[in-house]
Amino acid sequence: MPHPDDVRLSFNQAPDIYDEVRPSYPAELFDELFDMLPAEPLIVEVGAGTGKATKDLLARGASVHAIEIGPAMAAKLRSNLPSDRLRVSVGDFEVIEIAPGADAVFSATAYRWISRPAQTDRPAAILAPGGILAIVELIQVQSPDDLGFFAAAQPIYERYGEGHTGPEAPTRDRVDPEIRSVLEADQRFDSIVVHRYDWNQTYSASEYRKLMLSYSGTQMMDDSTRVGLLDDMEAFITNDFDGYVTRPLVVTLTAATLVRP
Repeated sequence: MPHPDDVRLSFNQAPDIYDEVRPSYPAELFDELFDMLPAEPLIVEVGAGTGKATKDLLARGASVHAIEIGPAMAAKLRSNLPSDRLRVSVGDFEVIEIAPGADAVFSATAYRWISRPAQTDRPAAILAPGGILAIVELIQVQSPDDLGFFAAAQPIYERYGEGHTGPEAPTRDRVDPEIRSVLEADQRFDSIVVHRYDWNQTYSASEYRKLMLSYSGTQMMDDSTRVGLLDDMEAFITNDFDGYVTRPLVVTLTAATLVRP
């Protein structure tokens, strides 16, 4: 079982907010995915959350074994998507027992929480020969579409210890999902492809507050600091950006095939 301090469990504290405010994914993404799969495939979904992508997998005829580490998130998933083609297991994908033979291992905006060795070792053990590992990432990009909001908001984030660290966000034409290089370095996988989709999301000030509340970093703050950050950000959007902010995003689908023996 995961340690109580495991950051992945922070999402479990706000399943209703997560379900309300987190975006879904482009229909074209699932068209591309299912073009790679047999009819009515068996898919193991990693970090299914409340079912933002699961619903699209089911709608296209898949049977889904959803692995979700958070019990409250898993309960929300079950209530959202009652189906005899959906099995939900609460546990850590890296260690939970999963029967081999899946047509695909799929994950949407959750695979970053999986350790690097397990990102390829686990699918290699679970997939049928010729099966597909398909990883979706939601990548924020530098774009004038945000009207300068994210640069202007940095002092607020920094005031509460949440300033941006690491590399700058890429421009749309420079988006390169991390999992691509991981798969290219693993000889068990080939036929690696990356599909990209522009997927901007616009939020009112109150909706952006909820979006922030759905993030692990915000959930793990102490109560007074979290409320201060959310209050200041909501007021900033209301007063300086006419009550709305656009988050410029690119969704990527990276897929690779398990090499047949």
